[in-house]
Amino acid sequence: MCFYVFISMIDPNRKKIRARQEFLIKVLLLFCGMVSVLTTLGIVGVLVFETITFFTRVPIFDFLTDTQWTPLFTNKHFGILPLFTATLLTSVIAMLVAIPLGLLIAIFLSEYVSSDVRRVLKPILEILAGVPTIVYGYFALLFVTPILQKFIPGMNGFNSLSPGIVMGIMILPLISSLSEDAMYAVPQSLRDAAFALGSSRLQVAFKVVVPAAFSGITASFILAVSRAVGETMLMAIAAGQMPNLTLNPLVPIETMTTYIVQVSLGDTPYGTLEYQTIFAVGTVLFLSTLVLNIIGGKLRAHYREMYV
Repeated sequence: MCFYVFISMIDPNRKKIRARQEFLIKVLLLFCGMVSVLTTLGIVGVLVFETITFFTRVPIFDFLTDTQWTPLFTNKHFGILPLFTATLLTSVIAMLVAIPLGLLIAIFLSEYVSSDVRRVLKPILEILAGVPTIVYGYFALLFVTPILQKFIPGMNGFNSLSPGIVMGIMILPLISSLSEDAMYAVPQSLRDAAFALGSSRLQVAFKVVVPAAFSGITASFILAVSRAVGETMLMAIAAGQMPNLTLNPLVPIETMTTYIVQVSLGDTPYGTLEYQTIFAVGTVLFLSTLVLNIIGGKLRAHYREMYV
């Protein structure tokens, strides 16, 4: 310490040089932080501008209430309900698969296995997150669907059940890994206190660890459902491209992301009403994930107040 004080006394410009370096670092960090902010603002700006242009030509009431979506047909209808219900249906199926399996896997890794086994099993499970979604799409279409058709004879080749199940498997690492991290961070003293009161390991897991880690578990659920809502290639390959207003998981459907892919292939001229529909659909998709994130934030804040 005395050495640096001595050097600074000999070279008074050292402080100026260090101050300039710190300023440059602050500017660099500010720039990096603003990149994400400006990118988000740019995306929102494009969506808002194109969506407003779309609604100058299509009444918003028809967009929200019409039960047909045929903007590429001669008889045009612009009702978002078929696309929205299809997205909701596949996401619900995926979450029904992913939430219980992911939570049980997280409890198993956090409460029942040793640290060595956990370090081996967790990376193996996370390999699922690295598989391309197009592979999952063909897996659902060519493997899962034929198996389900043996048990459900009236099932169509394109449907929402098969890709919904496969999407649940695809997002499984998000729930299991993030939930396990949240459970692993719960203080051991809480577990020891519950064991001292005579609780079994299962009771400790479900009545102590899960509630204490619920804010992190909720974050994993919201991230997973947002991933399910925004999934594209899996739905485009295995669910079909028929915008049916139905909750029947055995018939072809078309999700919001699938329609965006369909129009974005290049056959639709730029600036036309059909082209602007992808921005209106994208806005609905953006607002859906925004609402999910807001709900997840409120749940995390609520349970953090309860258990912190």
